[in-house]
Amino acid sequence: MTMFKGKFVGLMVAALCLVLLVGAGYAMGLKRINPFHSTAAAAPDSVALALSLSQRCGKMNGQSKIDCYSKPLDSLASAGEVRAAMGTLNRLEVIDVDAKRDGHVYAHGIGIAAGKRGGDVAKTFSMCDESNQSGCYHGVIQAYFDAAKKIGPTEVNTLCQPFRGENADHWLLFQCVHGMGHGLTMIYNHDLVKALTGCDFLNDDWDRQSCYGGAFMENIVNVTNPHHPAHGMAEHVEHSEMDMAGMAGMHHETASSFKAIDPADPQYPCSIMAQRYLASCYQMQTSVMLYLNHGNLGDAAMKCDKAPGMMKYVCYTSLGRDISSYSLQDHSTAIKMCSLGTEKYQPWCYIGLVKNLVDLNARPDDGFSLCKELRGNNNKLKCYEAVGEQIATLKNDQQSRSALCEHAEAGYLDVCLFGARVTSLIPPALEKLNAANYGPG
Repeated sequence: MTMFKGKFVGLMVAALCLVLLVGAGYAMGLKRINPFHSTAAAAPDSVALALSLSQRCGKMNGQSKIDCYSKPLDSLASAGEVRAAMGTLNRLEVIDVDAKRDGHVYAHGIGIAAGKRGGDVAKTFSMCDESNQSGCYHGVIQAYFDAAKKIGPTEVNTLCQPFRGENADHWLLFQCVHGMGHGLTMIYNHDLVKALTGCDFLNDDWDRQSCYGGAFMENIVNVTNPHHPAHGMAEHVEHSEMDMAGMAGMHHETASSFKAIDPADPQYPCSIMAQRYLASCYQMQTSVMLYLNHGNLGDAAMKCDKAPGMMKYVCYTSLGRDISSYSLQDHSTAIKMCSLGTEKYQPWCYIGLVKNLVDLNARPDDGFSLCKELRGNNNKLKCYEAVGEQIATLKNDQQSRSALCEHAEAGYLDVCLFGARVTSLIPPALEKLNAANYGPG
């Protein structure tokens, strides 16, 4: 499957929505709100503004259309009307498929505009929502780093402190540390190696992995989407009084010598990364492959087959995430796309696909719907396990997790419960599948 690069870029940017949660046992402490049913999204001013923007900008193309949509949305956020901006964006996406495809980018811009107002990060976070793959949260963190005068181990570890603790919203913690990866990459002029070294200052391994994911995402977004709101944000930093004390080997440069992609090597930058970065890198690598081959999904699957060792499985998970966007979340189309890959690895394609479907608006029902449409026991096993893992990020308590898993097909309830960490006993069929692919233990 091929397409013109111009059309491909918009699709792929939307696909950069999900860096899969490492250690899916983290749970969410606050109730998630569907933006299409929230007060902000349904407010008359948001609806009216979305209609007005659609009429004014809908027939435009390319950068002109992006600017026409983004500037009013960013202006709302700059004035403190973050909820109204997000509500307008959510309504606009119903009207215009282009707005939906680039929704994550627009949400980043809203978050950046909101974050530039300064103040407490947690308070600004409270004005964002999870729609458009949580781009608003990520933008807030990017704005924080853009304004920072000092970045060191202390600052890196305290930035997301409000979201730690037993009763804290750990889903928001992920958005914060993932956004940190975006911000560090930006502040080092997209020198990916330096950004990853900044992530290494985080004390917790789960935090580090989540930060790595944001860095790898920012690396490819900067290549594929030069109109991204964060592009060029750090240009002023060379003139600031930034203190990099404690950031050994890290300093700001006016231009990065790091090569973001290598047309001669579709496994790059993963092919040059240390072992500790590989999983996070391969969770994004198909976005690089698809950029280089102009959207040829079958070719990307074959390149995943050439990834080293266990990274083949991670690469197929990345492919599933991208397929969610390529298919515009149409299940039958997405299933056909995943079937382009080698049969052995197809279950992992469905992992990436279904996790993305759930992540889009934090609704497990969307994931269950896909799992029920799949054929093949292995595909269903991995699909329901993945939905369970997403449920574990949406609910802290066992009772709520169990209740959500009741929506699974009867033969796969135990798999969902295992994925949701309700039970620690792995179902025999899933254990057999894992042993056949990962080896015993």
